[in-house]
Amino acid sequence: MKKSFRIIALGLLMMIPFMTKAQDKLKVNGKIDFASDYIWRGAYQNSGFSVQPTLGLAYKNFSLSAWGSQSLTKADGAQEFDINLSYSFNRFCLTLTDYWWNGITNPYGDYKNDHHFEASLTYTFGEKCPLTLGWATMFAGSDDNDEGERAYSTYISASYVFNCPAEISLTPAVGFTPWKGMYYAEKAGFMDISLKASKSIKLGERFSLPIFVQAIASPVFDKTYLIAGWCIEF
Repeated sequence: MKKSFRIIALGLLMMIPFMTKAQDKLKVNGKIDFASDYIWRGAYQNSGFSVQPTLGLAYKNFSLSAWGSQSLTKADGAQEFDINLSYSFNRFCLTLTDYWWNGITNPYGDYKNDHHFEASLTYTFGEKCPLTLGWATMFAGSDDNDEGERAYSTYISASYVFNCPAEISLTPAVGFTPWKGMYYAEKAGFMDISLKASKSIKLGERFSLPIFVQAIASPVFDKTYLIAGWCIEF
């Protein structure tokens, strides 16, 4: 796995000179999210109030980003650092993700036992039908079952955006796992069912503050959550 990771890293490094030759087409973006709690696909992440920054590069149909989450209220709260490499074509988006969420006191470099590698594919129908469908499967890293075999933990999702009065967006979403996986559940079931309301509040002519409130139910864990947050983009 280390060899595979080094090959991917080397490939990304080789892309940088090519990308920087076209500075007018290379896009750099950053975002900082603040969330009252961190719930990922129905699972509580032991975070409390968290800051979640994103740093991204985009060139043509490719994008490379780093995403993190750090608790601001718990000394032993979860820390996460993810790397995403995506390619968009037509209305599809293919993404390879390296998840690491072992916490601030643990080393980063044990890719076999402490990382989860996932391939995901999403399809968005378009503005007339703002429905997004997704399939995500873990294919390497810490995803072996008790017999030492690959579990291929899988998450299937669907979401739809409704444009409401007062420039509020309402997004119902559902996530499902089709079989037993090491991360999600002991059997097939609904990971999360949620409803999210979001709005961008204008603060002057050039600045706005996106905020959201989200209700989440997780049938497989028998849990419910109500979270809120805002973000700063640049």
